[in-house]
Amino acid sequence: MQTRVQDIPLSPAPTVRAESGTNYRILGAISFSHLLNDMIQSLILAIYPILKSGFQLSFAQIGLITLTYQLTASLLQPAVGMITDRKAMPYSLPVGMGFTLGGLLLLATAPSFAVLLIAAALVGTGSSVFHPESSRVARMASGGQHGLAQSLFQVGGNTGASLGPLLAAWIIVPHGRGSVAWFSLAALLAMVVLLQVGRWYRDHPTVRGKTKVRHASLVSLTRSQMGWSLLILGLLIFSKYFYLASISSYYTFYLMHKFGVSVQNAQTHLFVFLFSVAAGSLIGGPIGDRIGRKWVIWVSILGVAPFTLLLPHVDLFWTGVLTVVIGLILSSAFSAILVYAQDLFPGRVGMISGLFFGFAFGMGGIGAAVLGQVADARGIEFVYALCAYLPLIGVITVFLPNLERGRAG
Repeated sequence: MQTRVQDIPLSPAPTVRAESGTNYRILGAISFSHLLNDMIQSLILAIYPILKSGFQLSFAQIGLITLTYQLTASLLQPAVGMITDRKAMPYSLPVGMGFTLGGLLLLATAPSFAVLLIAAALVGTGSSVFHPESSRVARMASGGQHGLAQSLFQVGGNTGASLGPLLAAWIIVPHGRGSVAWFSLAALLAMVVLLQVGRWYRDHPTVRGKTKVRHASLVSLTRSQMGWSLLILGLLIFSKYFYLASISSYYTFYLMHKFGVSVQNAQTHLFVFLFSVAAGSLIGGPIGDRIGRKWVIWVSILGVAPFTLLLPHVDLFWTGVLTVVIGLILSSAFSAILVYAQDLFPGRVGMISGLFFGFAFGMGGIGAAVLGQVADARGIEFVYALCAYLPLIGVITVFLPNLERGRAG
């Protein structure tokens, strides 16, 4: 008889299994906190045109801001995940949001480029604490529907990221960089919500020791197979986030340069793209629960290649259409990749979450910095022509072990 993947408990979170039910209240709270967290973080990207003109920055310096933020997050996240795998820290979530709050206030008042980098580093530190533990909470509250839970968690973050450019166009562009400080209210609201989540986390049976944690793996893999699988997943993350960096960091400049649109018009286009990313992130997890995560990964990375290859050669209308399609397809990958990796290493949810969130942030930061150098040297349009080929890396998905096929009995 064939056993479905979703019927097998996998994580350190739960022997609270599907029969205890998916806790949508906690998933909603952590997704809402993710929305506020990533909305705040996206303001950095959204106000790049303001920072560029206000501080007379080059594209390379713009890329360095992103690199500082992303690397701070990426280097700390795996460490945070490993620590919390060993000892639960339910109230680390509001503490992490406190770092983000500090970075936000500093961003609004920074007098120099160096202080901007410090502000970006503080926001990155907040992310490094928030993401691994939030991902763990999502899995704990999943009731066995791990892909669905991660997608709900991700859709909050991606929705928040999409709001940044829109809020920047409506509020920050008309009123100046100092108006960024008003968004500290969102950080304070997130801290209040995360305090409630922290109480639920603290009282969860697996944390209080009332439930014995059991781990199960889907297939029996050698260390070599697990290592190769991680390498393949890492390359897929590289292709996804290097490409996303080209749009999230430079899309506004691309539209203004190629089509002559205004800053506010370009930020509205960026919002539409990021909103499509948010919508697509809700798809990958539930579909992966049903048909297998490998198929979702395959389609979402390699399947976007025809659209990325076409993008540099179309007019403004079709640029908007294609970026929406690209956002919808490409964003469905991360939840599937993350849960696939968690299934490979049951009992290491924090470490794996931190590693993959950190690597994703790192690739986004390195991508922004490298592409900024390329844009300075060859022009912004060349960046999009070059990045169009990145999704072709998705062909290596064929070498991932088929976890679903491995469970028979």
